[in-house]
Amino acid sequence: MKDAVIISAVRTPVGKFLGALKSFKATELGAIVVREAVKRAGVKPEDVDEVIMGCVIQAGLGQNPARQAALHGGLPDKVSAVTVNKV
Repeated sequence: MKDAVIISAVRTPVGKFLGALKSFKATELGAIVVREAVKRAGVKPEDVDEVIMGCVIQAGLGQNPARQAALHGGLPDKVSAVTVNKV
């Protein structure tokens, strides 16, 4: 068994309801975060094994927002993703 390690953590900007970020879907912001996390970690996208991402309000985003963000963030299809939905 390989050791699990967290190599990078990045968060989205904090906005307010109908504020400056209203034109972005959460999955679009998540994709920006995924790209930045990979960049900060100094790894290749294909070296990532899994994405664990939180999303407080998933309504209207479709299935598994973490997976959508991972794919749009440039990670390959082989990378699994888990969305944590907790208020």
